[in-house]
Amino acid sequence: MGARRRGEELEQAILRAAAEELRESGYAGLTMDKVAVRAGTNKNAIYRRWPHRAALGIAAYRHLTDAAMPDPDTGTLRGDALEMLRAANETWSSPYGAVLRSLLAAAADEPELLDLMRERSGADTMDRAWLTMLERAVARGEAPAAAVHPLVAAMPMMLLRAEYATRGSPTVPDRTLVDIVDELFVPLVRGRGAPPG
Repeated sequence: MGARRRGEELEQAILRAAAEELRESGYAGLTMDKVAVRAGTNKNAIYRRWPHRAALGIAAYRHLTDAAMPDPDTGTLRGDALEMLRAANETWSSPYGAVLRSLLAAAADEPELLDLMRERSGADTMDRAWLTMLERAVARGEAPAAAVHPLVAAMPMMLLRAEYATRGSPTVPDRTLVDIVDELFVPLVRGRGAPPG
Protein backbone atom coordinates (compact mmCIF):
# COMPACT_ATOMS: atom_id res chain seq x y z
CA MET A 1 0.00 0.00 0.00
CA GLY A 2 1.26 3.48 -0.91
CA ALA A 3 1.44 6.59 1.22
CA ARG A 4 -1.66 7.39 3.23
CA ARG A 5 -3.99 9.80 1.52
CA ARG A 6 -5.07 12.76 3.55
CA GLY A 7 -7.38 15.73 3.39
CA GLU A 8 -8.68 16.70 -0.01
CA GLU A 9 -7.29 13.64 -1.85
CA LEU A 10 -8.96 11.18 0.51
CA GLU A 11 -12.19 13.20 0.53
CA GLN A 12 -12.32 13.13 -3.28
CA ALA A 13 -11.67 9.36 -3.31
CA ILE A 14 -14.55 8.81 -0.84
CA LEU A 15 -16.90 11.07 -2.82
CA ARG A 16 -16.01 9.30 -6.09
CA ALA A 17 -16.64 5.91 -4.46
CA ALA A 18 -19.95 7.07 -2.97
CA ALA A 19 -21.04 8.58 -6.31
CA GLU A 20 -20.29 5.27 -8.07
CA GLU A 21 -22.29 3.38 -5.42
CA LEU A 22 -25.19 5.81 -5.84
CA ARG A 23 -25.12 5.40 -9.62
CA GLU A 24 -25.07 1.60 -9.36
CA SER A 25 -27.41 0.96 -6.42
CA GLY A 26 -29.26 4.21 -5.69
CA TYR A 27 -29.49 5.65 -2.19
CA ALA A 28 -31.12 2.45 -0.91
CA GLY A 29 -27.94 0.50 -1.71
CA LEU A 30 -25.48 3.08 -0.38
CA THR A 31 -23.64 1.82 2.71
CA MET A 32 -20.61 3.18 4.54
CA ASP A 33 -19.04 -0.31 4.31
CA LYS A 34 -19.30 -0.51 0.53
CA VAL A 35 -17.99 3.04 0.10
CA ALA A 36 -15.04 2.37 2.44
CA VAL A 37 -14.05 -0.76 0.46
CA ARG A 38 -14.39 1.00 -2.89
CA ALA A 39 -12.42 4.06 -1.68
CA GLY A 40 -9.73 1.87 -0.07
CA THR A 41 -10.18 3.47 3.34
CA ASN A 42 -11.96 2.69 6.62
CA LYS A 43 -15.39 3.69 7.85
CA ASN A 44 -13.95 6.02 10.50
CA ALA A 45 -12.41 8.19 7.78
CA ILE A 46 -15.87 8.53 6.24
CA TYR A 47 -17.75 9.15 9.50
CA ARG A 48 -15.28 11.90 10.43
CA ARG A 49 -16.37 13.83 7.34
CA TRP A 50 -20.00 12.72 6.96
CA PRO A 51 -21.56 11.66 10.27
CA HIS A 52 -24.35 9.63 8.64
CA ARG A 53 -25.36 8.02 5.38
CA ALA A 54 -27.72 10.87 4.44
CA ALA A 55 -24.91 13.45 4.57
CA LEU A 56 -22.69 11.22 2.43
CA GLY A 57 -25.51 10.59 -0.05
CA ILE A 58 -26.12 14.29 -0.57
CA ALA A 59 -22.39 15.09 -0.84
CA ALA A 60 -21.95 12.30 -3.40
CA TYR A 61 -24.91 13.56 -5.43
CA ARG A 62 -23.43 17.07 -5.44
CA HIS A 63 -20.10 15.60 -6.54
CA LEU A 64 -21.89 14.01 -9.50
CA THR A 65 -23.90 17.05 -10.51
CA ASP A 66 -21.34 19.81 -9.90
CA ALA A 67 -19.07 18.11 -12.42
CA ALA A 68 -21.94 18.11 -14.93
CA MET A 69 -23.00 21.75 -14.34
CA PRO A 70 -23.23 23.54 -17.70
CA ASP A 71 -21.87 27.05 -18.16
CA PRO A 72 -23.36 28.20 -21.46
CA ASP A 73 -22.20 31.39 -23.15
CA THR A 74 -24.09 31.39 -26.45
CA GLY A 75 -24.04 35.17 -26.81
CA THR A 76 -27.72 35.66 -26.00
CA LEU A 77 -29.76 35.37 -22.82
CA ARG A 78 -32.36 33.26 -24.65
CA GLY A 79 -29.72 30.86 -25.96
CA ASP A 80 -28.04 30.54 -22.56
CA ALA A 81 -31.34 29.96 -20.72
CA LEU A 82 -32.49 27.32 -23.20
CA GLU A 83 -29.15 25.52 -22.98
CA MET A 84 -29.34 25.49 -19.16
CA LEU A 85 -32.92 24.17 -19.11
CA ARG A 86 -32.15 21.55 -21.76
CA ALA A 87 -29.10 20.39 -19.80
CA ALA A 88 -31.18 20.18 -16.58
CA ASN A 89 -33.93 18.29 -18.41
CA GLU A 90 -31.36 15.85 -19.82
CA THR A 91 -29.78 15.40 -16.38
CA TRP A 92 -33.15 14.67 -14.77
CA SER A 93 -33.83 11.83 -17.23
CA SER A 94 -30.22 10.51 -17.00
CA PRO A 95 -28.55 8.30 -14.36
CA TYR A 96 -28.05 11.50 -12.31
CA GLY A 97 -31.81 12.02 -12.31
CA ALA A 98 -32.33 8.42 -11.25
CA VAL A 99 -29.97 9.04 -8.32
CA LEU A 100 -31.83 12.21 -7.36
CA ARG A 101 -35.15 10.37 -7.55
CA SER A 102 -33.80 7.61 -5.30
CA LEU A 103 -32.69 10.29 -2.79
CA LEU A 104 -36.10 11.97 -2.94
CA ALA A 105 -37.87 8.64 -2.45
CA ALA A 106 -35.68 7.90 0.59
CA ALA A 107 -36.32 11.40 1.93
CA ALA A 108 -40.00 10.49 2.36
CA ASP A 109 -38.88 8.02 5.07
CA GLU A 110 -35.90 10.03 6.31
CA PRO A 111 -36.92 13.63 7.07
CA GLU A 112 -33.31 14.43 7.96
CA LEU A 113 -32.33 13.60 4.40
CA LEU A 114 -34.91 16.03 3.02
CA ASP A 115 -33.56 18.81 5.28
CA LEU A 116 -30.00 18.10 4.11
CA MET A 117 -31.11 18.13 0.48
CA ARG A 118 -32.72 21.53 0.94
CA GLU A 119 -29.52 22.86 2.51
CA ARG A 120 -27.04 21.27 0.13
CA SER A 121 -28.88 20.22 -2.97
CA GLY A 122 -26.54 22.08 -5.28
CA ALA A 123 -29.20 24.76 -5.63
CA ASP A 124 -26.61 27.38 -4.69
CA THR A 125 -24.34 26.20 -7.55
CA MET A 126 -27.29 26.22 -9.96
CA ASP A 127 -28.47 29.66 -8.79
CA ARG A 128 -24.94 31.01 -9.18
CA ALA A 129 -24.85 29.74 -12.79
CA TRP A 130 -28.15 31.52 -13.57
CA LEU A 131 -26.96 34.72 -11.86
CA THR A 132 -23.76 34.60 -13.93
CA MET A 133 -25.91 34.23 -17.05
CA LEU A 134 -27.93 37.31 -16.04
CA GLU A 135 -24.73 39.28 -15.33
CA ARG A 136 -23.48 38.44 -18.85
CA ALA A 137 -26.81 39.60 -20.33
CA VAL A 138 -26.47 42.91 -18.44
CA ALA A 139 -22.86 43.31 -19.67
CA ARG A 140 -24.05 42.75 -23.27
CA GLY A 141 -26.75 45.42 -22.82
CA GLU A 142 -29.43 42.75 -23.20
CA ALA A 143 -30.94 43.16 -19.73
CA PRO A 144 -31.28 45.88 -17.07
CA ALA A 145 -29.05 45.61 -13.99
CA ALA A 146 -32.17 45.04 -11.85
CA ALA A 147 -32.58 41.64 -13.55
CA VAL A 148 -29.66 40.24 -11.53
CA HIS A 149 -31.83 39.04 -8.66
CA PRO A 150 -31.87 35.63 -6.89
CA LEU A 151 -35.61 35.08 -7.49
CA VAL A 152 -35.30 35.93 -11.18
CA ALA A 153 -32.33 33.54 -11.42
CA ALA A 154 -34.24 30.74 -9.64
CA MET A 155 -37.49 31.06 -11.62
CA PRO A 156 -36.76 28.87 -14.68
CA MET A 157 -35.60 25.91 -12.56
CA MET A 158 -38.59 26.31 -10.21
CA LEU A 159 -40.90 26.09 -13.22
CA LEU A 160 -39.02 23.08 -14.58
CA ARG A 161 -39.31 21.29 -11.20
CA ALA A 162 -43.03 22.11 -11.13
CA GLU A 163 -43.35 20.49 -14.58
CA TYR A 164 -41.71 17.29 -13.30
CA ALA A 165 -43.98 17.27 -10.27
CA THR A 166 -47.19 17.76 -12.26
CA ARG A 167 -46.27 15.43 -15.14
CA GLY A 168 -44.83 12.70 -12.92
CA SER A 169 -42.36 12.12 -15.73
CA PRO A 170 -38.55 12.33 -15.71
CA THR A 171 -38.50 14.51 -18.82
CA VAL A 172 -40.32 17.59 -20.11
CA PRO A 173 -41.04 18.30 -23.81
CA ASP A 174 -38.65 20.79 -25.42
CA ARG A 175 -41.60 22.99 -26.43
CA THR A 176 -42.30 23.58 -22.71
CA LEU A 177 -38.68 24.62 -22.12
CA VAL A 178 -38.93 27.10 -25.02
CA ASP A 179 -42.18 28.47 -23.55
CA ILE A 180 -40.60 28.90 -20.09
CA VAL A 181 -37.82 30.95 -21.68
CA ASP A 182 -39.79 32.91 -24.32
CA GLU A 183 -43.08 33.49 -22.50
CA LEU A 184 -41.89 33.95 -18.93
CA PHE A 185 -38.15 34.24 -18.27
CA VAL A 186 -36.99 36.64 -21.02
CA PRO A 187 -40.01 38.99 -20.62
CA LEU A 188 -39.48 38.99 -16.82
CA VAL A 189 -35.79 39.84 -17.22
CA ARG A 190 -36.42 42.60 -19.78
CA GLY A 191 -39.22 44.13 -17.69
CA ARG A 192 -37.16 44.40 -14.50
CA GLY A 193 -36.63 47.97 -13.44
CA ALA A 194 -39.40 49.25 -15.70
CA PRO A 195 -41.90 51.50 -13.92
CA PRO A 196 -45.09 49.65 -12.91
CA GLY A 197 -48.27 50.48 -14.77
